[in-house]
Amino acid sequence: MQHIKRWITALILAPLILWILIEGSLTAIAILVSAVAVLSIREYLRIIFGTTEEPVSNTIKIISYVISILLIMGASLRLWEILFLVFALNLMALSIFVLSRFAEDQTVFNSISKQVLGIVYIPVPLSLLIFIRQLEGGTFWIIWLLIVIFANDTGAFYTGTFFGKRALAPKISPKKTIEGSLGGITVSILAGFIFCLIFFHDLSLSFLTIPGSFMLAVSGQIGDLFESAMKRASGIKDSGRILPGHGGILDRIDGLLPAIPVLYAYLVFVL
Repeated sequence: MQHIKRWITALILAPLILWILIEGSLTAIAILVSAVAVLSIREYLRIIFGTTEEPVSNTIKIISYVISILLIMGASLRLWEILFLVFALNLMALSIFVLSRFAEDQTVFNSISKQVLGIVYIPVPLSLLIFIRQLEGGTFWIIWLLIVIFANDTGAFYTGTFFGKRALAPKISPKKTIEGSLGGITVSILAGFIFCLIFFHDLSLSFLTIPGSFMLAVSGQIGDLFESAMKRASGIKDSGRILPGHGGILDRIDGLLPAIPVLYAYLVFVL
């Protein structure tokens, strides 16, 4: 039943996301990415503060949500300078937060360090997605990225289920196997190559995407393990329940987050 829910959710969301990417304006895409960033940072704060007795401060939540949206919207304006200004604004807001809380709670720096990690971890990579969208063929490269990461997850899951024997990271995610990891990478490379060949009609470009697909797959698996480590440290199984069969938004994009900067660098410096 869990697998059925997983596929039904994917079949419902995939056409909607593809339609927005292909037909939607840059503003519409920025709004979608902003929503994903806010929901993800909300789940992140729930995970990262799960091991403490005190709940996460509402002030930290508000600062995180606002900064996430500003980073995405700044990227949509095609100005790197705005992103640095947003970082400075985040630092200023956190400084005021520390000064207001330090007298009664000298461990407040633990809270803001977790918030800074969350901003770097989630909205920063997602803002790069907006920059990729503005490159030549950006829409198709984003779709290519999603296909490669989805193929990585699916290939690793089913290869690990049927052929997995040796644990990949037993203390972090006992069910993940080396065989599953290799299967995910293989499926990613094949999916990326075939997609590029069909939609770009360029054999040489398709071969150039092979090392890119490999790096994206490895990055995606690292991101998956990173989120698994956070959840294990907090004793949480899923980051949320918003996506039936998948868990939370962060559970769905954990492999995507570290892969986005890799793709951006590959498009700018290699292709």
